[in-house]
Order: sequence, then structure tokens, then C-alpha cells
Amino acid sequence: MNPEEFNKKAKNAERQNKKFFNALKRNPPKNLDSLFHAEHEIVFSKTNCLNCANCCKTTSPIFYQKDIERAAKALKLKPGDFIQSYLYMDEEGDFVLQKAPCPFLDEDNYCGIYQDRPQACREYPHTDRKNMRQILDITFRNTLVCPAVLEITEKIKEKLKT
Repeated sequence: MNPEEFNKKAKNAERQNKKFFNALKRNPPKNLDSLFHAEHEIVFSKTNCLNCANCCKTTSPIFYQKDIERAAKALKLKPGDFIQSYLYMDEEGDFVLQKAPCPFLDEDNYCGIYQDRPQACREYPHTDRKNMRQILDITFRNTLVCPAVLEITEKIKEKLKT
């Protein structure tokens, strides 16, 4: 699916998905983690993130101190220089990228610091995490960023018949 098609589909489903995630927060099924994990495995078995990289093009991960140190070392920079060159502290007190797309993303959607990328990038889109109930707000927002999360959500909605 091309980016324009995805954006249209995600926007069209936004209101319904917001209601769905709010309902999950109020009354989560006991097997919520299992539902997400099973669909995550299926969807990502046929998904090549290099075809999209919308997450890298539109959002910033949080950079924790260990992420800053790892990325700075990979780029042969001091952590302070890495922060000054690439990051700023947001209103929540987290270090995030100064701009999008990610400065480490190349034209083929490869990450220039892939082996040393932040933990948030390693775990994205978080649909295989334990305690999914705790991150349902983030997962809803990710339906607007990641085609795989939108697909996972649609499959779970179908299974739960909502």
C-alpha cells in the first residue's frame, strides 16, 4: 500500500479505531496480549518495513541516556555533541529528534545506525509487548503511522466483532 493510500485508510478508520481502543481500555479481554501477539506474528511475517519506514519519516523515538551513548559512539561523537546535533528535550522531558524524517534514514529506508538504534526503534511498533492494556493509547496513535498496526487492529476488531 502506498503512503497516500495508507494515510487515507488510516484517517477513514480513525474515529472507529479511537472508539475501539477506548472500549478495550474500559473492558479489555483477558486474552488481549495473546490477540495482539498472534496478529503481530502473522502481519510481520509478510511485512517488510523497508518498503514503508513511515515511522522513521514521521515520528521520533525517545532517546534514553543509554541510547544516546550507543548512537553517539557509533557516529564517533561525544554524547553532548550528539544531543546538540540531533536531539532536543520535549515538553515531557524526553530527548527526541529535532526533526523528521529521522536524519539516520537513507533514501532506501535503511537506518544508518541500525545496530545502535534507540530501544524505542528496536521495539516499534510495540504490538508484541506484554501488558498491551498499558499502551493502548500509543497503539491507537500508531494506527495512524504504521500500516502493520492498522492491519493488526483491523484483524483484532474482526475477531472481537466490533
